[in-house]
Amino acid sequence: MLRRVGKTQNLSFCYLPTFSSFPQSTVYNRSISSFYNPRGFDPSATCRIPRTLLRNRTMQRRFLNLHEYQSKGLMASYGIRVQKGKVASTPEEAKTIAEELVSEDAKELIVKAQIHAGGRGHGHFDTGFRGGVQVLGNAKEVEENASKMLGNSLITKQTGPKGQLVSKVLVHEGVTFSRELYLAILMDRSHHGPIIICSKEGGMDIEDVAAKDPTAIHTRAISIEKGIARYDSMAVAEALGLAGKQLLDACHQIEHLYNLFISCDATQVEINPMVVTDEGLVYCVDAKINFDENASFRQEEIFQMRDESMEDARDVAASKYNLNYIGLNGNIGCMVNGAGLAMATMDLIQLHGGAPANFLDVGGAASEKQVEEAFKILTSDINVKAILVNIFGGIVKCDTIAAGIINAAKNVKMEMPLIVRLEGTNVDKARKMIEGSNVEILAAANLDDAARMAVAAI
Repeated sequence: MLRRVGKTQNLSFCYLPTFSSFPQSTVYNRSISSFYNPRGFDPSATCRIPRTLLRNRTMQRRFLNLHEYQSKGLMASYGIRVQKGKVASTPEEAKTIAEELVSEDAKELIVKAQIHAGGRGHGHFDTGFRGGVQVLGNAKEVEENASKMLGNSLITKQTGPKGQLVSKVLVHEGVTFSRELYLAILMDRSHHGPIIICSKEGGMDIEDVAAKDPTAIHTRAISIEKGIARYDSMAVAEALGLAGKQLLDACHQIEHLYNLFISCDATQVEINPMVVTDEGLVYCVDAKINFDENASFRQEEIFQMRDESMEDARDVAASKYNLNYIGLNGNIGCMVNGAGLAMATMDLIQLHGGAPANFLDVGGAASEKQVEEAFKILTSDINVKAILVNIFGGIVKCDTIAAGIINAAKNVKMEMPLIVRLEGTNVDKARKMIEGSNVEILAAANLDDAARMAVAAI
């Protein structure tokens, strides 16, 4: 099943899988009445944990992701305490960085493979080497382990079976800590603004914590207008079980994290774990930060950090040509103009026994070039066995779409059934263009007919 999310101001919608498969016990833990209580959380209350953190994290999203070394560099610029370290592209560079850290009294050295996925420590490489996070004692070991990571693919539970290629490793100092905590800041639709999620049980998947003990998860809403206040950060720190100097230090770190979240147009800042050292200092040891692509025009420096090699090539192509694309698991490729029409098309395919391979909205003002590039994206999916084009010509005219379809079919050299349903402005002209194109296209009389034909064509 799918649900619609997006911004109602410009009717820019995106359809993502619902998460009804999660047990209800993982979803509730505190009441909305406790969110605005300056004295802290009500332990007897219950409320919904935002599903943003409970969803399938391998799902494709149109957000910018940063590597850990990039996130930590950004965090440091906002006064957030992170470990000393640098990124390396070769084993020799990794060794040099390790030697520098040792000269600065680092007692422990950590090497982390840099990919856009979690679970690196429990992952394995395609060579058989296990662990994308290694805790080591000297520079020589750092060099040896970096050589086993760089140039190989790391496979975790979030990457899929092919894994992701490691081209960089982060080498940083280790810190001795007594406690591991969890903290995340994200936008939540139900609260109309930012919320902070925290738990005393850090260093593990938050989904597992929520499933095992929902009361271990604490949530606090922050006023988007007023911003984070000291009583907010204190309430979060108290929920994490901190007191004294540790509580005050945590408050500063939480407030700096919130400032980063707002100033950088982040959609999520996740610190797992946030640790308390033996000296009582709070460190953000591991970070995952996502950013809203709609804010790229005012966050140019951040968006220049984008690593397209970590992304699905289809997502990269779609963003380049301003196409709204989300890959799914079916075998019928869909190209539609308008999110609502796309949703209806996918529903009818499902109704008649088929499965859509994607959501692809070319928009209301698609050009011939965009239509051609959309076809290239669809045909690049090895699972696609047929393509259904469903266009209602309003702002975009049917003859423009028809020209793009014809050119794409010729240039891409399609070897699969192509079903086209056109309706709206200049539809008669478009149908004549298709009939005289010498391109094998199956014309559908209506949407239901088109869905039936697509399913039957496989």
